[in-house]
Amino acid sequence: MRHLDVPGSGPVPWSVIGLGTWQFGTREWGYGDALEAGRIVARARELGVTVFDTAELYGPLRSEVILGDALRAAGGPGWRDEVVLATKFFPVLPLGPVLQQRALASAARLGVSTLDLYQVHKPHPLLGDASMMRGMAALQRVGLVRAAGVSSYSTARWRAAEAALGGPVLSNQVEFSLLHRAPAGDLVAHAAAHDRIVMAYSPLAQGLLTGRYDATHRPTNAVRRTRAAWLPENLRALAPLLDTLRDVASGHDATPSQIALAWVVHHRNTVAIPGASSVAQLESNVAAADIALTGDEHAGLAAAAARVRPTGGVRALGGMARELLGG
Repeated sequence: MRHLDVPGSGPVPWSVIGLGTWQFGTREWGYGDALEAGRIVARARELGVTVFDTAELYGPLRSEVILGDALRAAGGPGWRDEVVLATKFFPVLPLGPVLQQRALASAARLGVSTLDLYQVHKPHPLLGDASMMRGMAALQRVGLVRAAGVSSYSTARWRAAEAALGGPVLSNQVEFSLLHRAPAGDLVAHAAAHDRIVMAYSPLAQGLLTGRYDATHRPTNAVRRTRAAWLPENLRALAPLLDTLRDVASGHDATPSQIALAWVVHHRNTVAIPGASSVAQLESNVAAADIALTGDEHAGLAAAAARVRPTGGVRALGGMARELLGG
């Protein structure tokens, strides 16, 4: 496993491939089995994964419980000093006292006394971050929160959140994949220049970049099948990009999904947090950390992705879920 070298990121090195746990406890995804989640987390620890990301909204509430139980079962007595445990506050009411109460509740569900990374799950569309960041600073002073983070923030709002906090907002979790390349610009540059971290959620575009599906072989999962991104015409539009992924993969003895992940973590100060529904899928994701793309391969993949012309579904990927979750 490759790890980031980012000054100020804390005592535990961040693995460039983490584990996203949106699906833990979410039966609509078919990932509701806590036993399988436990096996996935245990194998992730064995393979050097240190970054584990959850949220109060995942499950809802169940993902934090499942992840906390799984980490305790997988680790020895020192496990807590070997992982970056990240969760999120959903700011329906973006006030400091509310954030503080919810942080305590998340820590209780996870079974820990410190949250390594506590993230604002989504920018509030009407209200700013000043009150939340005052609450975040208070949590840092008492040791409940080690580092502050945000999700789905623009670079300007990320900077504003730091000003409100009066200290580093270490990370910004954003949708980032070959099909959503915008973070590769300002956000990655800002992170690299200021010792910050971009966390990439949906780095495989929720499965579109795995190469497992096409217009004649669509997913059976209800969450995916009801999204416009998975319509046959949009899967046909993706075919040239998937062919490019396969071509690059053949030169690395890899799979298309591994190359898609390698493209994301090729960027500086970037961690990808794909989910995993099985140990085998986790192992495949983790192996992507060791793939070194050439500059030409990286640019060629971006160029192929830029030529994708969906009918509107890929931009709608995640649709309602992204509006609700933001990461």
